[in-house]
Amino acid sequence: METRLSPARSLLPVVAVVLLLRLPFLNQAIQGDDDAYIAEASHALIEPLHPAHGTYVFQGGAVDLRGHPHPPLNAWILAGLLAIFGDVKEVPFHGAYVLFSLLAAMGMWWLARRFSPQPLWATLLFLAVPAFVVNGNSLETDLPFLAFWTGAVALFCAGRLLWAALAMALAAMTSYQAVFLTPILAVYLWQRRAGPQAAPASTSPLTAGLASGRHGQLAATLDRGWRPAVSGWAVIFTPPAVVAAWQTFERLSTGELPAAVLTGYFSTYGFQALTLKLQNAAGLAIHLCFMIFPALVPATLALAWRKRRDPDTFFLLAWIGIFFAGAIVVFFAGSARYLLPVAAPLALLASRLRARWLAPAFASQMALSIGLAVVSYEHWDAVRQFAAELRGRSAGHRVWVNGELGLRYYLEADGALPLLRSTPTRPGDIVVTSDLTRWTGVTAPVSTLARTGVRPALPLRLIGVESHSGFSTVSRGLWPFGISRGIIDRLRADVLLERHPTLEYLPMDAPQASEQIVSGIYPDRWMGQTATVILKSTAQRGPLALSFFIPPQARARTVTLRLNGRQVARQTYTAPGTYTLESLPLASSTAAADVEIDVDQTFRAPPDTRDLGIIVTAVGFRR
Repeated sequence: METRLSPARSLLPVVAVVLLLRLPFLNQAIQGDDDAYIAEASHALIEPLHPAHGTYVFQGGAVDLRGHPHPPLNAWILAGLLAIFGDVKEVPFHGAYVLFSLLAAMGMWWLARRFSPQPLWATLLFLAVPAFVVNGNSLETDLPFLAFWTGAVALFCAGRLLWAALAMALAAMTSYQAVFLTPILAVYLWQRRAGPQAAPASTSPLTAGLASGRHGQLAATLDRGWRPAVSGWAVIFTPPAVVAAWQTFERLSTGELPAAVLTGYFSTYGFQALTLKLQNAAGLAIHLCFMIFPALVPATLALAWRKRRDPDTFFLLAWIGIFFAGAIVVFFAGSARYLLPVAAPLALLASRLRARWLAPAFASQMALSIGLAVVSYEHWDAVRQFAAELRGRSAGHRVWVNGELGLRYYLEADGALPLLRSTPTRPGDIVVTSDLTRWTGVTAPVSTLARTGVRPALPLRLIGVESHSGFSTVSRGLWPFGISRGIIDRLRADVLLERHPTLEYLPMDAPQASEQIVSGIYPDRWMGQTATVILKSTAQRGPLALSFFIPPQARARTVTLRLNGRQVARQTYTAPGTYTLESLPLASSTAAADVEIDVDQTFRAPPDTRDLGIIVTAVGFRR
């Protein structure tokens, strides 16, 4: 027998709050990881079944998008919007994504009717969660996943197994962490193996009707006729089954298992290093305390502990505990948005407190969340405006983006390219840099075309070069948000000027080295797979020499020297050591000589994300 859910009119206040939260931010600029999902969506218009079958530049290097940490459903949604509107348009795209906020709120409302004596307060607390308010204005997976996740739990607890299975499948195709639904819902089924149990009466002065007959009757109504069966146990395995099916399809059709590619990048970038995991755990623990207003946390924990033997309370605690433990294992950045799937049980537990406690807590939390959303809007709008200002001024120049996120999206939309660590630039190029997300430096002399500092009016920060907020990533700090008037980002556009090399032979510790290194050699003298330097040319015949060191951990063995595009020396070495590679005597007829150094293999030493080849000591003409 199916459970009867809430009448449509009882959802009107919830819908109204969601619309009031979202409509003012419909023109939110592209931000965060939106750019990566848009890249997948664009490729989905070419290969609909394989949105991730392409490459993407990440931190200055090309990566295989099949290693993206999310399945393709969000890319397909964006691809559909691209097909409809022809291009990325902020207002209609965000308007479409409001649907996921509404679905998440509806799922929460149904759960609140089942697990809370005060469903409206529980839902309002859920809507005031900072990550819900802030990240719901993006085009990332957070809200679609939350909508499917919350809907899956609500439908499953209502006994609507087919619809629950569909919601689980959609969640699994949005985010891999949907697999945590299996153990969470297994707890729910295990509790009900002997049939539904009424919650014990509560006499706590902290509660507001937990033991009331009205709530008990409602819970009994929602439970009526719902017993664990083979079908229920089968349904909870939908998420891992869907993930396995997708992985198998990709392996058979593209030759790569996405999970294997992702695991490889985790190893390459050191995302599972112990230090990062510990920071991730600390960051998530702090964010957990700020999902509901912190002043409610002690009373909520005390009440939950006292009622831990109550089946409903135990299930909600198990939901939080299982997902939180899984988040510590699988995540590395400690972002607040990672914990959105536990916002519902936290709000449900807190809603058992008295309304006179909940009202000021909700108002305070919502004010904070809206403030953070306003700061996010102003941050990314400033980035969008900076990119728009460069549009006419960069005409006729090659433009490179030394940064990520929204800046990169808007500049690439105008024809710019991401600056690789090995990209050889030339005079007249424009390099646009974000101090917040840049991955390399520019050594050429420059003339600044434009610059700005991003400083929103409100003294709140989600991230920033002058903030220690860990809201988005613990690499920036462990505070749940920042209270500061500091600059979030410094943006600048520089025109590269002509280099004037002064040395024919360039030791890497020479003061002139930074100006004569074009690309590929880092300040610590390591080079990547390719490096370029410019030398003062000599009319006298002499060899071109490269002095270098191959460390024991390096994989490079073959080194090649090119002068003005022509190979002049190449040698393979059998073991690590210190070497000099030298060409035959030669001369250059140009005022400056471009020298390119190539190695056959690179490696990485996490947490260092650079591709490392050999250590260069000196390069130049010998007389």
